[in-house]
Amino acid sequence: MPHPPRFRRRPLLAAAAALAAPSQARASGDPVDVLLVLAVDVSRSVDEDEARLQREGYRAAVSDPAVVEAIRGGMMGAIGLAYVEWAGAEYQRLVLPWVRIAGAGDATAWSEKLAEAPRASLSWTSISGALDFSLRTMAEAPFEATRRVIDVSGDGVNNSGGPVELARDRVVAEGITINGLPIVNDRPTFGRMPPVPLDDYYRDSVIGGPGAFVIVAEDFVSFGNAVKRKLIREIAALPGPTVG
Repeated sequence: MPHPPRFRRRPLLAAAAALAAPSQARASGDPVDVLLVLAVDVSRSVDEDEARLQREGYRAAVSDPAVVEAIRGGMMGAIGLAYVEWAGAEYQRLVLPWVRIAGAGDATAWSEKLAEAPRASLSWTSISGALDFSLRTMAEAPFEATRRVIDVSGDGVNNSGGPVELARDRVVAEGITINGLPIVNDRPTFGRMPPVPLDDYYRDSVIGGPGAFVIVAEDFVSFGNAVKRKLIREIAALPGPTVG
């Protein structure tokens, strides 16, 4: 009995990208300054209010004039951007496929698409799963870049899937930098506080690669400002401390 055809991720991602951004097919292969995957925690420790603040933080940051100025100030004047949401080991989703952002119009259009995208919330926190999925997403990027960055944000430690350190090492071995945005949430996750300070955990176990750094969001309300600072530093390749 013949086997059913194998599931192929590349054609599906390409089709999703074409639907999300009709001009992307024409831009395929165009150079950008950096490929950036935004990998965002949607586990159950992130409630509806926090999820809204998190989404709004990314929408406001990407379309912020200072971030757009940083994008336009690069050698190519453009970035490649993909938006991923993740929870436990069984759940990672490409919410917004790769798009080339080269100005305020592109950034605003991206922000509007994120506002329209549905959101799921699942239990557990698999940073390792998020990194492995982001690595596969990076391999599907239709643009050329000299720098590749995965930007992980979350409010808890890895408690699902494989060891996060091994996933980090797989990503770094491909020449990709992982930066972290730990959210120091004042609400305990399922009644428990993290076993170690979350910024220390991200620094020791999550980030890696050339110029890797952590920027801490003190809570979900301050998240948007932290995202903005982080994006400017990533896009402009600005030097700075490992933890900022």
